[in-house]
Amino acid sequence: MTNGVARTAEADLITLPATPLADAVVDLVQPVETASVFHHSIRTYLFARLVAARLALAAGHDYDDDLLFAACAMHDLGVASDGPHVERFEVEGADRAAAFLTERGLPAADADKVWQAIALHTSPGIAERHGTLCVLVREGVALDFGGPIGADHVEAVTDGQADAVHTAYPRLDMIRSLTDAIVAQAARNPKNGPRYTLPGEFLREREAYGRTRMEHACRSSRWGN
Repeated sequence: MTNGVARTAEADLITLPATPLADAVVDLVQPVETASVFHHSIRTYLFARLVAARLALAAGHDYDDDLLFAACAMHDLGVASDGPHVERFEVEGADRAAAFLTERGLPAADADKVWQAIALHTSPGIAERHGTLCVLVREGVALDFGGPIGADHVEAVTDGQADAVHTAYPRLDMIRSLTDAIVAQAARNPKNGPRYTLPGEFLREREAYGRTRMEHACRSSRWGN
């Protein structure tokens, strides 16, 4: 591969959708999330596209790229600094995302697809049964964790592709930053961290041990943090 072709491939890899909806989503999310969580959300989308390619799924035919970007970019909106913080973070984020899309005139069916993808992204075995968008968001998240929450498509990302993605959107100690945000949100209200849910268990593990099992596992993950 020549340098010119390599640079083109790298640019394509990290290019975000150039649509009014994608721009609006970024304008919504970026100011209210830490840089670490925002980068995680964007990497989730970039990795989800690579999973789609590995599964021979084509944008515009098998999935809507604007909806994929919206679901990935907003999947952690439930830990945003300006949120109401009255539901577990997955549900709160899904509610906010669906309302945002509906206000922008998207059909209710599309808003509901995004709602499901966000609400179920921490639910292995369930997300995978609710359509392509749920699968891609879940797998994009899993890839950005580097293995501890699923490694079905770890080979979808080469080392070179991972380097390009991480250069554009550095990790910034993502695991700790995101866990901090989830735990803080869960601690605000008993409804935010029900027992045996991801936020509930993160909160209880932090309170009992000072660190979650996820944080421990991610130290030996593909990305190391």
